[in-house]
Amino acid sequence: MSESVTVRVPAKVNVQLAVGAARPDGFHDLANVFLAVGLYDEVTVTPADGLRITCSGPDAAQVPLDATNLAARAATALAERHGIAPDVHIHIAKDIPVAGGMAGGSADAAGALLACDALWSTGATREELLAICAELGSDVPFSLVGGAALGVGRGEQLTPVEVGGTFHWVFAVADGGLSTPAVYREFDRLTAGTRVPEPAASAALMDALRAGDPVALAAALSNDLQAPALSLRPSLADTLAAGTEAGALAALVSGSGPTTAFLTEDEAAARKVADALTASGTCRTARVAVSPAPGATVV
Repeated sequence: MSESVTVRVPAKVNVQLAVGAARPDGFHDLANVFLAVGLYDEVTVTPADGLRITCSGPDAAQVPLDATNLAARAATALAERHGIAPDVHIHIAKDIPVAGGMAGGSADAAGALLACDALWSTGATREELLAICAELGSDVPFSLVGGAALGVGRGEQLTPVEVGGTFHWVFAVADGGLSTPAVYREFDRLTAGTRVPEPAASAALMDALRAGDPVALAAALSNDLQAPALSLRPSLADTLAAGTEAGALAALVSGSGPTTAFLTEDEAAARKVADALTASGTCRTARVAVSPAPGATVV
C-alpha cells in the first residue's frame, strides 16, 4: 500500500443551467452544461487509525471537518462497497471558492474517491466510481470526468460535449456563501403559479462550444438560478455590472452563486476584467482561469 495519494480536481462553471419544475422527490430536472475550469483543489489521502479530515487554504474554516463532509462520505461509500474500514486521513488543499457555486465540495468528493481507490487498490471500474459519485451529489460525477459535459436528470447523467477551443474566464468571489437548497427554494417561489418549461440544452450554446467561439458562447450563456440568487443576494447585480463595464463579453452567476463568472475574449481581456473587479469593491477577490480543464487526476 502506498504512503499517500494526491488527486487534483477542478472547479466548474455552468454555461447553461436550465431548471425544470420541482419533482415529487424535491429535486429538479436539469439541463446542465458543465465546463471544468482551471482552478483546483488537491485532495491527499494517507493511511490513518480512523477517518480524519483536515483542510487548508482560502476559507478553509468554512469547510466541515466531520462525517458530513462530502469527501469523508466518498471515502466511506467506497470502503463500504469493498468491505474495508475507511481508515484514512483526507487533507483538502482548497483553492476553489467555498460555497461559491463552483462545485468545490463536489470536487473534493470526487478527488477523495479517486485517491482512496488508488490508495486501497480497490480496482473499482469507472462505472462504479461514477455510480458512487451520483449517490453523493448531482455535481460529483462531473468533477470526476471534467472537460465539458451535458448533465440531465439531477445533473448526474452525463454526456461528453465537444469543445473546439480555450475559453477565458474571470470568477469574482463574493463574501460569504449561498445555500444551494435555499436558491432552489427561491426558484420555486419565483416560478410558483407559472408553467416551468422542460429543461433542454441550447443548440446555439452547443454550436458555440464546438466552434470554440467566445462571442457566440457569450450570447448563449444562461442560468435559471441567476434570478433567485440575485433575489437572495441583490448586491451581486453590482458585481455583474462591474465586470460587464470592464469589457467582459458576458456575465452570469455561477451555478447557485454567489460566485459570478465573466467570459472574456482572451487572456489579456481576462486580466483587465479581473483588475477592474478587484478595484470595484463589489467582490472579495477575482480569479482568472481557462476552460476546459481535465477532471480528477492522480498527481
